[in-house]
This record gives sequence, C-alpha cells and structure tokens, in this order.
Amino acid sequence: MRKIISALAFMLLVTALPGCSNDADVASHNLSKAADNFEITRRVVFYNGITGDYMLSIEGLCSLGNNDKSREVSITCKTGPNSYKKHFLGLSDNVTYFVEQIDAANVSAYHYQVIFKPSVIVPDITIK
Repeated sequence: MRKIISALAFMLLVTALPGCSNDADVASHNLSKAADNFEITRRVVFYNGITGDYMLSIEGLCSLGNNDKSREVSITCKTGPNSYKKHFLGLSDNVTYFVEQIDAANVSAYHYQVIFKPSVIVPDITIK
C-alpha cells in the first residue's frame, strides 16, 4: 500500500511541476537533460577576452559539468558507443567560454522527461 501511495504522490508531483513553469523553462530543462544524455551535438569554445583569440574548441556529444568548482568547468564527451573523454578547464578573468548547440533537437515544452537508468541504480562492482 505504501508503494502505491508513494507512486501516486510522485506522479502528482511530476504532473504538477509543469504547471509552475512556462513553456520555455520546460523546453530548456528538456534540452539540458538530452545534452546530459549525449543526445545533442554541442560546440564549446574557450575565448581569451584580452587577445580576442579562440583558445580551444570542443565539439561533439558533450555535457557540461554540473558540480564544478568555482572558476573551473568540466566537459564530458561521448566518443563511441562505450567511450568517453572528460576535459577540465580553468577559467580566469580574461578567459570565458560559450556553448553552442549545433543542431536543433525535438523536445517537448509540455512535459518533463524522467529517465530511469537501472545500471546507475544497481552499481557495477569491481573486485581487485
């Protein structure tokens, strides 16, 4: 019975959340979620504000770090079916970056996306 009540409460919360946001907020959230699942091609360019030069460009199925330290950004890119590369970059007063979404993506402005990944819930344990 508790599981049913919990499931109903979760469904109520999920259906109530979109009512609190406008369409642009929901679409933006869904685009970010798709990019974090390596579904959107992005170009990340680092720019030196003093010299006016581009310092570095990273392009591909890339996700920006969500828990980076201050003045640091991490970028994780999917480079194959099961291969990834992660880049750490420091920011300064004169170095900044911008992220460009290369292609349009179809996301809904009317509902949130919930993605369950059982492989994340059940850990992959390596014994050494």
